[in-house]
Amino acid sequence: MSYHNPVLLHPAVDGLNIKADGVYVDITFGGGGHSREILRRLGAEGKLIAFDQDEDALQNEIKDGRFTLINENFRYLGQFLKFYGIRKVDGILADFGVSSHQFDKAERGFSTRFEGELDMRMTRRNELSAYDVINTYEADQLKKVLKEYGEIRNAEKMTRAIVASRKINPIATSAELKEVLRGFLPGHKEHKILAQVYQAIRIEVNQELEVIKEFLLQTPDLLEPGGRLSMISYHSLEDRLVKRFVMTGNFEGELKKDFYGKPIKPFEKVGNLIVPTEEEIKQNNRARSAKLRIAERI
Repeated sequence: MSYHNPVLLHPAVDGLNIKADGVYVDITFGGGGHSREILRRLGAEGKLIAFDQDEDALQNEIKDGRFTLINENFRYLGQFLKFYGIRKVDGILADFGVSSHQFDKAERGFSTRFEGELDMRMTRRNELSAYDVINTYEADQLKKVLKEYGEIRNAEKMTRAIVASRKINPIATSAELKEVLRGFLPGHKEHKILAQVYQAIRIEVNQELEVIKEFLLQTPDLLEPGGRLSMISYHSLEDRLVKRFVMTGNFEGELKKDFYGKPIKPFEKVGNLIVPTEEEIKQNNRARSAKLRIAERI
């Protein structure tokens, strides 16, 4: 499959502080790059469980007795670990966002570069598509998606343009959506603004931020003391959730304290924020916005 190099491969796997006989989880398998590096560092008694809801990722499955690939959303992490008889793990790796493969498949509708249907579903089992969001959401609901998930200043005017256009004909393809938004896309900012629009719709279609929240809330109960979280984010909305949860154990960013004034939080951050080198960005453009945060279960 046409999957690109995994982002921040060695720093992300280094962050797990792998034990040869440990149990680890890669919740975003994709092309399997991170998983292969984890397996390379595990001994014969180690185990790796991987998740990916995208059916395409199954074609990259690794033939290794220590490895199990689950074709499901990582929001169900705890349920599936329990099903496989695993109570605690030693580390979890997450590479959030869309894979290069998904971006590069025109028919998936993730990329502004290609003509294609408005889809953007990370799994075809998802009933809601980008077409539904653009053509069926009430104006207030659509404006909220564009404003909150795309951080778009002209969200209200864009919404009015979309609603007016879809009353005449449904907006079915990326080219049609781009034409509707033409007046909001000055030449020097066209790609940036379109990327914000696509990000907003994609997050809504796949409930991406809610899924990350559900995942993070499970991690304190699933990680052994000293177990590690290694998490790569690609935009401020993802990174904000990760940063706040690591620092405070919640998504409001307010550190709670017990009766004696001791902070109540499940994790301690490990090291500082890690970003790709200039060399990695040259080799893999997708890495340019990546941010890696590592945390250890207290």
